Amino acid sequence: MKVVALVSGGKDSCYAMMKSIQYGHEIVALANLMPADDSVDELDSFMYQTVGHQIIVSYAECMGLPLFRRRIQGSTRHQTLNYKTTPGDEVEDMFILLNEVKKQIPSITAVSSGAIASDYQRLRVESVCSRLGLVSLAYLWKQDQSLLLQEMITNGILAITVKVAAIGLDPAKHLGKEIAFLTAHLHKLKELYGINVCGEGGEYETLTLDCPLFINARIVLDEFQTVLHSPGSIASVGVIHPLAFHLENKDTAISLSENDKTSDSSQEKKGSVFVVQGDFPQRSEATCQSNSETTNLVEVRDDRICISKTKKDNIFSICCWLQDSCKTSAGSHEDLAVVLKHIESQLAGYGFGWEHVLYIHLYIADMNEFAAVNETYVRFITQEKCPFGVPSRSTIELPLLQVSLGRAYIEVLVANDNSKKVLHVQSISSWAPSCIGPYSQATLHKEILHMAGQLGLDPPTMRLCHGGPSAELEQALVNSEAVANVFNCSISTSAIVFTIYCSAHTPLPERFKIQEKQDSFLKQARLLHLDKGGKCNILDPIFLYLLAPDLPKRASVEVKPILFVPEDEETAVTSVHNPSSFTVANRWGFQHAQWHDSCIQKCVVSGKICAIILSITENIVVKICSESLGVNDEDMDHQNSVSKGHMERVLRFCVFLLDKVIVENGFSWEDTMNLRTYFPTASGIPLETLSLAFKNAMDELAEMDQRVQVGKEPIFHIVPVLAAGSSAASMNNIITCELFAHKF
Repeated sequence: MKVVALVSGGKDSCYAMMKSIQYGHEIVALANLMPADDSVDELDSFMYQTVGHQIIVSYAECMGLPLFRRRIQGSTRHQTLNYKTTPGDEVEDMFILLNEVKKQIPSITAVSSGAIASDYQRLRVESVCSRLGLVSLAYLWKQDQSLLLQEMITNGILAITVKVAAIGLDPAKHLGKEIAFLTAHLHKLKELYGINVCGEGGEYETLTLDCPLFINARIVLDEFQTVLHSPGSIASVGVIHPLAFHLENKDTAISLSENDKTSDSSQEKKGSVFVVQGDFPQRSEATCQSNSETTNLVEVRDDRICISKTKKDNIFSICCWLQDSCKTSAGSHEDLAVVLKHIESQLAGYGFGWEHVLYIHLYIADMNEFAAVNETYVRFITQEKCPFGVPSRSTIELPLLQVSLGRAYIEVLVANDNSKKVLHVQSISSWAPSCIGPYSQATLHKEILHMAGQLGLDPPTMRLCHGGPSAELEQALVNSEAVANVFNCSISTSAIVFTIYCSAHTPLPERFKIQEKQDSFLKQARLLHLDKGGKCNILDPIFLYLLAPDLPKRASVEVKPILFVPEDEETAVTSVHNPSSFTVANRWGFQHAQWHDSCIQKCVVSGKICAIILSITENIVVKICSESLGVNDEDMDHQNSVSKGHMERVLRFCVFLLDKVIVENGFSWEDTMNLRTYFPTASGIPLETLSLAFKNAMDELAEMDQRVQVGKEPIFHIVPVLAAGSSAASMNNIITCELFAHKF
């Protein structure tokens, strides 16, 4: 991509340019924001570094690139973390500046910035980029600062300190010094006082005088004045005010003073400087979607729109699909518009909106229609509608049309409060894959971290990694771990359940490798966690493998973890191994047998979480039905073991076993957040038969147990797949139930 680089003069913005070039992008212009008054060195701003701004004009000559500059007119008006367009805010100066750059150089599609750890700055750059249709590049984001500082020095960044403001940094000793000279001292201060060695906490600021991108000249600071603030305090603040400097051409020397630094001699070799004027717009340029965009939809009979919903009041899931849409629909995007509109209406009926949605499972019939589907999605779910953060999302192709579930099938997880914490990084970085659009990497709500589906993408390039399916899985797990670390947890210790989607394009031998890679990665990560002195209490997660026709970007695998992140750090993360003394009455004649345990995977956090995966293979079907019929296993006709009558018996068994595990671990059906029933379309089980049998079983349970409540809509979501199982190598379940219950 062609990139305009935001430059402050500091080491970070310069090294971010170098990383952008390393990953194949081209820097074609520079952009800088400076104080309205040249005599002012530093602004009271969380957003912009301006110390040394008098010298930035030289960057055009040094790099041989056009430099666009604007004097900052705004101030900090919108102070909350998530920025929204605010006239008069200093962020609007950046918008005006980059908007002009885009007009002058229409080929620009991305913006580079040096953000390392500041969500405040990153989110504002991403907001401006989103409004302008540009991609944010932040290749230093979340990098280890000690390693990063050494990288900068090793790769030729020559920068001096122009501000110091931390205990242990003395203006008399440390101003004007090269960072290479100060590295050891900075690491010592990190050990003593916990400072950020890259200065991310405002401990110091730098000015780059030379780097490999300065192809024409380097900067030499000839004379400067030291300006002290709060002298004599524990952490005296000092800044450099440049008085004279010159450019030392890589061949000859060109002299400049502060007074003639914008003379014609600095405009050679494409080094033009443009000053961007313009007042703030009187109102936001962002226009809301017109009602017609989301309401001018194809009319659909209500009896074709289907809904299922769990019963939990404070957090619940809604599933919606369109029956027999293949006869009338123009494509997945049209079905999705109808389904999203109906969910929007359902949410409004409960007094909710999209801002209350934590997570969205987006199932589509054809991944080739993903782009059109995404266009429809972003019309309904916008950052403006979700001021507390956009939902996380997983997108999968499923065999929907084979079972008349339409072309788009949606499940949303909804909470009745706005206490969620959303991680939404739209910038492309080396940290984890970006989410450019209204879907986030992860959402934390009531100690549950719902993570978006992760592909095996190489974060800085956003391309699938090489090496086949097992390499993709490893990269997806690395990406998941990076996201988890932001919430101070690890997928190796805090995971409750892993759902791993495998593409049907993945050969069976490669699925064995996926299983092996998953096991070895988590084992090594746990050992590393313990070696670093981490907690010994580790959750034992459960695993569900699903075979899907296709995945985004034609990926071989997608990983979707759910984690437990206790609010109280002293809370022990432990699984319950001893169930409660409460015993479940026998239902439908089922009595507990030893082999029942082989059907169940569970992960229970006492009094908080109960996650269950129930796997019914053909052999289990035979056992269930042979017991009920009083015949031997070998006398059963395996080929016809899933008749309608057998399926009713099997689903009663599923409800019996789920009820047993829920109750024995101190939970109830009212605690259920979601309940999915997966079935392979190749089994030939009609969807109507499956759905009716499950509904009847739940109704019968409610008649037998007054504690169980059922409503108009079924509480379970039926999900068709190609195959499902508890391991990648043996996805041969006839029925798979996934239940997640949560108390808070």
